[in-house]
Amino acid sequence: MQPIYLFDLAFQRAQWLSVRQTTVAENVANANTPSFRARDVEPFEATLDKTALELASTNPGHISFASAPVRTDPGGQRSWNTSRANDVSLEKELIKAGEVSRDYSLNVNIVKSFHRMWMASVKG
Repeated sequence: MQPIYLFDLAFQRAQWLSVRQTTVAENVANANTPSFRARDVEPFEATLDKTALELASTNPGHISFASAPVRTDPGGQRSWNTSRANDVSLEKELIKAGEVSRDYSLNVNIVKSFHRMWMASVKG
């Protein structure tokens, strides 16, 4: 197992959010297409459950956590599975778009905060 790197995790989350936003946009764009069925992306949490994660510790006094058992994709590549759902509901798609926007902002703010904290510790 490998240690968790916050920037890598944030990057993975940003990639997932990009895929989800693209899927939502495709659903909205095809709302009037006959026989088109809405799709959604597998939740990010489900993807994390399939990934080997272990928190990194630089000091024996740090809190240790048990690592989660994880399955990885062949070749080590992460893929975002989409699943078929019912017909397109513009209201649901707009709610999903709002969730993606909120989650992206949260992701960016966490990375900025971690970066500021890291820079403060490096500068002393």
